[in-house]
Amino acid sequence: MMIKKINLLLILALVLNGCAFNFIKKRLLPPHPIDGGVLFQYDAPSARQVNIAGNFPDNEWLKHGYNIDMMYDNGKNGDRIAGDGIWSIVKSLSAGRYEYKFVVDRNSWVQDPNAFDTIDDGYGGKNSVVIVK
Repeated sequence: MMIKKINLLLILALVLNGCAFNFIKKRLLPPHPIDGGVLFQYDAPSARQVNIAGNFPDNEWLKHGYNIDMMYDNGKNGDRIAGDGIWSIVKSLSAGRYEYKFVVDRNSWVQDPNAFDTIDDGYGGKNSVVIVK
């Protein structure tokens, strides 16, 4: 009788652990080349707007403000599934080294948690770095 209870507890523990692993989100890939440019993605399910800001050649924040480099969660523009909280943008970039951050809801500047490299931003934080070959 005691062995049956132990076996039942072991089976229950294994089943529950197996189910718990389904709740762990997969990490997004770092920025990588796809058709049309480099795909950047950021997981922000509660965000209303996400932009990417960096030392890109077409970075004109002073001229266009928050309408530049808008990321999308609409199933288009590099995004796979609409409304899943993963914001995406495909940027056409020539070979080089670029520093960038994501701007969430116009006020939170955050580094890319999936980037391979970071560098000091000069303000006590970090910029993400992508190298395009």
